[in-house]
Amino acid sequence: MAKISAYAAKSEDGDMQPYSIERRDVQANDVQLDILFCGVCHSDLHAVKNDWGNSTYPLVPGHEIIGKVTHVGGDVTKFSKGDTVGIGCLVDACLDCEACDDDLEQHCFNQPTMTYNSETDDPGGRTYGGYSKSIVVREEFVLKVPENLDKAGAAPLLCAGITTYSPLHQYGVKEGMTVGVIGLGGLGHMGIKLSVAMGAKTVMITTSKSKAEDAKSLGADDVLISSDKESMKKWASKFDFLLNTIPVGHDINPYIKLLKHDSTMCLVGAIEPLEKVNGALLIGGRKTVAGSLIGGLKETQDMLDFCGKHDVVSTIEKIKMSEINDAFERMQDNDVRYRFVIDMETLD
Repeated sequence: MAKISAYAAKSEDGDMQPYSIERRDVQANDVQLDILFCGVCHSDLHAVKNDWGNSTYPLVPGHEIIGKVTHVGGDVTKFSKGDTVGIGCLVDACLDCEACDDDLEQHCFNQPTMTYNSETDDPGGRTYGGYSKSIVVREEFVLKVPENLDKAGAAPLLCAGITTYSPLHQYGVKEGMTVGVIGLGGLGHMGIKLSVAMGAKTVMITTSKSKAEDAKSLGADDVLISSDKESMKKWASKFDFLLNTIPVGHDINPYIKLLKHDSTMCLVGAIEPLEKVNGALLIGGRKTVAGSLIGGLKETQDMLDFCGKHDVVSTIEKIKMSEINDAFERMQDNDVRYRFVIDMETLD
């Protein structure tokens, strides 16, 4: 076992401080990597503040990891020293249940092991994430990162990228379709980029007129201001698919009206109760409201390959490790365009 430098929250006050952790020795099917960049997800902030009531301290967040392979176990066949690789939200699963057999390891019937704050037999008894110098992960949960992608910009693809790619992919977004992306933030900006790359006419749907220019610069073909009742009427029944990235409970009924018949709105942001849904809006037009959670390993690799082909990365602001507390405060104030990424060389 090796001790390495990290940053951890030690209590619900969420204050991130330097911390030393241990990683397990490399086993036969393990890959060890030095972490180059780690994205800052809003989930990290929720976890360090114990907003979901399941945090165990000390807690080392980070599940948008880009690194270089430094060592591989004797049974590893997919990776070699020096490879650029990624680690996302998962580091283990049973790989033997129906969900895992369907390449849906995030829905493992026997509980997936998340990259941080999950029970483990590793040192410390809980998984420690990417706010650290290195990590050891079994080969099956390591992903190949296309060499043409900017490494820092690629980090958020491991969560924000797959969270938005998966529903766009699963619901068959393609050229000739009209897609609405609801909410312009860390998820929404990736939704725009990916929908555009898939060839769809892409409309940013937002309450804020000030975000219209940003949406266009990201590639959106049009902007719909959802607080404008006349505009909402104009766009009624015009969308083949809606990607809803709003991160809190809200009234989804006005958005359902935007769907064509036999079309779907997929929620990827709000993991809490929603306001009452008017069943008549679903029955009339045979419309669907669905949800989606990240993606399995195969689909995440497909997403990275797609992004490599289309040169899609996240729009980021790089920060030093020592700036993480300020970054968390700015995230709470929605003061980031559109993801923070930690340069791990700044971690001593």
